[in-house]
Amino acid sequence: VQLVESGGGLVQAGGSLRLSCAASGFTLDDYAIGWFRQAPGKEREGISCISNSLGNTYYADSVKGRFTISSDNAKNTVYLQMNSLKPEDTAVYSCAAVPGITTALAEGRMPPAYEYDYWGQGTQVTVSS
Repeated sequence: VQLVESGGGLVQAGGSLRLSCAASGFTLDDYAIGWFRQAPGKEREGISCISNSLGNTYYADSVKGRFTISSDNAKNTVYLQMNSLKPEDTAVYSCAAVPGITTALAEGRMPPAYEYDYWGQGTQVTVSS
């Protein structure tokens, strides 16, 4: 089982990036995928989640309206389209997989980090002002 993120980089404020999370060893029908980020000196923040089995998505208030999560089942890949980026979006972004349908997912919330079984290595996103 593996999750591999890509697409991070350096972008100016107001710009866009698309992160990819390629999954192997399991299918997106069986796992929900969440995106987390952690900036230096700050706690990890869960920002978005997608559940194909429930057909729903979740966004933290900090990214709502700017970020869009989607999945391509044929490629077993989840994407995070990030628009209108701000310097405060600078962080290491990681994707993680949580199995099945959890209580949080069923209630339209993002499952907490401890519920995720698998994690990617992370990709750096830096937004310059």
